[in-house]
Amino acid sequence: MRESVSRRIMPTNDDNIAIASELKQLPNGDLYTGTFLGKVPHGNGQYLWSDGCMYKGEWQKGKASGKGKFSWPSGATYEGDFKEGRMDGYGTFIGADGDTYRGWWAKDMKHGFGEKLYANGDLYVGSWKWNLQEGEGRYVWGGNGNEYIGEWKKGVMCGKGVMIWGNGKRYEGDWDNGVIKGNGVFSWPDGRTCISSTSSGGGGGSWGESNLSKQNFGSGNGGGGGNGGGGILRRSSVTMNMRERNVNLPRICIWESDGEAGDITCDIVDNREAFVPRNEDDDDDDDDEESESSEGGDENGDFQKSSEVVETKKPGQVITKGHKNYDLVLSLQLGIRYSTQKHASVTRELRNLDFDPNEKFWTRFPPEGSKFTPPHQVLDFKWKDYCPMVFKKLRELFGIDPAEYMLAICGNDALRELSSPGKSGSNFYLTQDDRFIIKTLKKSEVKVLIRMLQSYYRHVGQYRSSLVTKFFGLHCVKMVGCQKTRFVVMGNMFYSRRVIHKRFDLKGSSYGRTTDKPGGEADETTTFKDLDLNFVFQLRQSWFKELIRQIDIDCQFLEAENIMDYSLLIGVHFCNYSTNGEMNLSPSGKADAQDYCLCDAESPDKGQMMEEWKLPVSSAANVPARAVHTTGNGSESTSTQGGCALLCLGIIDILQDYDISKRLEHAYKSLQVDPTSISAVDPKLYSKRFRDFISRIFKVDDG
Repeated sequence: MRESVSRRIMPTNDDNIAIASELKQLPNGDLYTGTFLGKVPHGNGQYLWSDGCMYKGEWQKGKASGKGKFSWPSGATYEGDFKEGRMDGYGTFIGADGDTYRGWWAKDMKHGFGEKLYANGDLYVGSWKWNLQEGEGRYVWGGNGNEYIGEWKKGVMCGKGVMIWGNGKRYEGDWDNGVIKGNGVFSWPDGRTCISSTSSGGGGGSWGESNLSKQNFGSGNGGGGGNGGGGILRRSSVTMNMRERNVNLPRICIWESDGEAGDITCDIVDNREAFVPRNEDDDDDDDDEESESSEGGDENGDFQKSSEVVETKKPGQVITKGHKNYDLVLSLQLGIRYSTQKHASVTRELRNLDFDPNEKFWTRFPPEGSKFTPPHQVLDFKWKDYCPMVFKKLRELFGIDPAEYMLAICGNDALRELSSPGKSGSNFYLTQDDRFIIKTLKKSEVKVLIRMLQSYYRHVGQYRSSLVTKFFGLHCVKMVGCQKTRFVVMGNMFYSRRVIHKRFDLKGSSYGRTTDKPGGEADETTTFKDLDLNFVFQLRQSWFKELIRQIDIDCQFLEAENIMDYSLLIGVHFCNYSTNGEMNLSPSGKADAQDYCLCDAESPDKGQMMEEWKLPVSSAANVPARAVHTTGNGSESTSTQGGCALLCLGIIDILQDYDISKRLEHAYKSLQVDPTSISAVDPKLYSKRFRDFISRIFKVDDG
């Protein structure tokens, strides 16, 4: 359906005529009330077309530009940003059939990050490109709870992604043109997993393209068309790469026509939208496709268990219903999604007020939902954002895409609870993709972070290779009948495609600095401490100088902020490490030692490693080194040759200032042990001791 009506407003070439406000009846029956520049709307005004279309908002020389609202006779509305007569910027479109899109637009099309709630209950949240889902996105089928989280291309699932069925079954791996193709892992609710690989022909053993075509991804509800745009192409979801149809993209347009000068045209184009996976029973056109899906299809997404079942364990416990912290984590996810979307459209520069400790906002999340919050299944809770604009700018500074950030944290069963590695009593939650860690904080730690936030922002902005923890958000949840839970979102230091074989938390002190696990119980997830360290790491001279320089700068910053008790966290990947004595292979099938061997002075990947050092999430990642075993007294062992290794480095636990409690701790322990061996010391002494220790465990590789 297309309605096009030409609305003429006579132009003027005299830009110097003063703006005046008036009501004007045009010869064609249109009505405009507002300010003019010469003979065209300019400033604020309301334009009513004779067919019932209406625009109210800002104008610039005859074109809708700025903030405004457009409504169609069908009941569809758009409210948001306009540019030169087009929907351009951030806005909300509500279709006549109830479809709602909130997000970014460009030239009348969905473009950028946005959320679309379909009339049948389906939901897509993620990136768009010219009206098509492209980039990172999450699609939830409203009828059965099936969910896809991952990459899209031209409106279909393509790239890396996770499909989670409502019954708990799951596929994580490669997709192409809407079907599983490539490497992936299938898993069942009972914990068993199957690694599968499909060829370019789509034959994936018991789960090839033909069997995938029998899966019910849809909700069973059809998408509806509607005047005013937002119509949905109703097609079967049984085969994601079925024969293509001629699909015109939906456009709801306001623009200056190419006809007579000064014409303002409002076109309503109610075409069908690009493909979204859907299951239909009532489309006559799809009878052949429905018959294809009915042969052996399993509406619960069953897939045959392969004999090749392996355990692919990730650290931590997945937070599912019944877990003691399930409601807390779900509240956390709801809050972060709300915060990310709320501030996505704000583009202004930071002001001093944004760093104000009182710059915090409470939002109530009732279970039934509100004007600003969605309905949910947990208890009523309140949500607080601390300095939200500052953390939005920090995420931008660290290169964190808003869609990726939200999807990583807010995906289905996305968080895993980790056992606390320290004595703080904090809870740690890890996202499903391992990129982000969420840590609960004490009130005193929140105060420290807010106090130092402005200097922290300047520091990480000036020193892009800083090793200090990357902070992405600071929030608080208050559930009914519960205490406040404060938490910070941080980058995972060990986010890497390579296995971390050894982990060290190093402070430069000796009192109590050993792991409490016997050697036989330690594994790759065990964090060792200062007295457990039996390596010296040799770096090339250029890397060594850069590392020591950056640690000196970071320590000076922390000392100035009165911070102590921080640690250097080191993750070690041994290139030749293997439990069976064989060379470890990377996912690409190449030996890691050949990929990133420090021993090769002219490694072709040296430039890539230099760039990876500056990855924003994990501080210093993939730093090449030679790990040399040492004896107990710290001298280098002559019997063990140095092995090629890659290091992940970062300075953590930077929210402890030298307050009265730490002073008392130092005084008490000084009566029992050597005062210089205690972790709790004056920040200046702590900084010096820390840097001296670093200079002993990192050396220049002269080989």
